[in-house]
Amino acid sequence: MIEVDRLGRTFKVRGTVTHAVQDLSFGVEAGEFVGYLGPNGAGKSTTIKMLTGILAPTSGRLRVAGLDPSRRRTALARKIGVVFGQRTTLWWDLPLKDSFELIRLLYKVDRGAFRRRLDELCALLDIGDFLATPVRQLSLGQRMRGDITAALLHDPPILVLDEPTIGLDVVSKAGVRDFLRRLNAENGTTILLTTHDLGDVERLCRRVMLIDHGRLAFDGTVADLRAIVPGEASIEEAVTHLYLSSRRSPRTPPPRPAQDPPSVTA
Repeated sequence: MIEVDRLGRTFKVRGTVTHAVQDLSFGVEAGEFVGYLGPNGAGKSTTIKMLTGILAPTSGRLRVAGLDPSRRRTALARKIGVVFGQRTTLWWDLPLKDSFELIRLLYKVDRGAFRRRLDELCALLDIGDFLATPVRQLSLGQRMRGDITAALLHDPPILVLDEPTIGLDVVSKAGVRDFLRRLNAENGTTILLTTHDLGDVERLCRRVMLIDHGRLAFDGTVADLRAIVPGEASIEEAVTHLYLSSRRSPRTPPPRPAQDPPSVTA
């Protein structure tokens, strides 16, 4: 579903060239639930923007659902759903249901299919009680559930999530996590999740990738990640260890592990 081969993206600001993403390669198969982690400034957001066609790569090859994102943005939009936790795709002054109707028109979704999909998502995300509420009056948790619904109304096979639980209370966070788990398990939706909340990763993701200095520093399972640190390490300890190791040796990321636990060259 996602193919990334030696991807690079540079920015030039006041004569200084910054390599936001360097020589990045990975693949995501249909039905995977992958956590994409990294410290601030590591290149996560730049990667997501290239995957969704917002930015064009400087070098390398990229395909999402068989399409070049920056060249086929309109076609790609019908195959992916995107949720940015700190931004909304909903119309601020309109009732939630009106935002959904506008999205139906934008994606040219058949009215009958739209109604069935919306009813299903309303039941799963428990948003029926505030469909008539203007978006500006929704709580953060309600708005986030509305944004996730909006991203899925056209039934895309790929969902890209950037900090979908940021700022949510415990109950709202649990509800979003449960929905995403079911969406992946029951619908087979491919999900790529970027987050700083390692609880999201531990509860949802079967595979984890970590990027730092624009390069892939780790690719494996949560168990592989924990095995990096001796003893009964928490996922937080393992990720911290990887961050620090990557910063000491940013040009030697470990390969994706197969059978044996991965090691990190310091």
